[in-house]
Amino acid sequence: MGTKRRDFLKLGLAGAALSLVKPSQASELIGVAFEDKVKGPIVISTWNHGIAANAEAWKVLVQGGSALDAVEKGVRVTESDLTNRSVGIGGMPDRDGHVTLDACIMDHESRCGAVGFLEGIAHPISVAREIMETTQHVMLVGAGAKKFALDRGFATIKTPIPEVKKEYEKWKKENKDVFKKPEINHENHDTIGMLAMDAKGNLAGSCTTSGWAFKMHGRLGDSPIIGAGLFVDNEVGAACASGLGEAIIRIAGSHTVVELMRHGYSPMEACKEAVNRIISKHKDLTNLQCCFLAMDKNGNVGSYSVFSGFNYALKTATDEKMVDASYTRNWD
Repeated sequence: MGTKRRDFLKLGLAGAALSLVKPSQASELIGVAFEDKVKGPIVISTWNHGIAANAEAWKVLVQGGSALDAVEKGVRVTESDLTNRSVGIGGMPDRDGHVTLDACIMDHESRCGAVGFLEGIAHPISVAREIMETTQHVMLVGAGAKKFALDRGFATIKTPIPEVKKEYEKWKKENKDVFKKPEINHENHDTIGMLAMDAKGNLAGSCTTSGWAFKMHGRLGDSPIIGAGLFVDNEVGAACASGLGEAIIRIAGSHTVVELMRHGYSPMEACKEAVNRIISKHKDLTNLQCCFLAMDKNGNVGSYSVFSGFNYALKTATDEKMVDASYTRNWD
């Protein structure tokens, strides 16, 4: 009853608004109020490295492939990017000098897999999928996750790469107190999260990261946690997150976004409400960047962040672009 009443009020308010605008403006307003239905395939992913990731995912989608295959293959591009300092082989280490990788994946049947605190494996997202498809578990971590990956024949990598090791040595020299809290800023949250809808209308999502640079050894953020960094419900929509994982975990961020969409919120409205919940639970927002990206069952997308600077890559049959998210605050 509550949802129907909310929808009725939306329609009534939108209709009243339309009566006050020029015909040339009506279509734009309808797009805001109702979000025109867009069918798949469609793929979106966080940050500007999402352009290359989307392009790889699109190769799967345009041939009629599954959203699950697309989101795995798409983010593998970012995991292999030597210039990316927050995902995969090029990622920054923790304060003990270890590059530890986290990832998760979820499909339209609510199957999910995750890996955390994984070292020396080239594609944690593929390990997460292997866990999902071949075990009774959802998440493996640390040494057990690495043994599983090696037993299954996954390719290895050596980290940190020389350029990153040089950066780490500089940081270590400048931060002799190993218990000093690492700096948080809007450049330190470049996890890649990807959501896709295939030609059949099925949804899937993936998320992969090397985590917070110079974090405590053993730390996990939101990225490998189903319901925090990623959540997919094929009846409703999907969401992923980027930013300070500790804050996102506190509100089960991606699950919250999807549940809000279930209750009638648009993707953008749902992301904004999740951001507002994070804001309400923190007395100090200094450099606390959190961002959400969502897609509903009709292929409508939206995003929102605490601070300015978050953007996402969008790819459809007719469009390919970067989109700046709406936000609550500007960086000082």
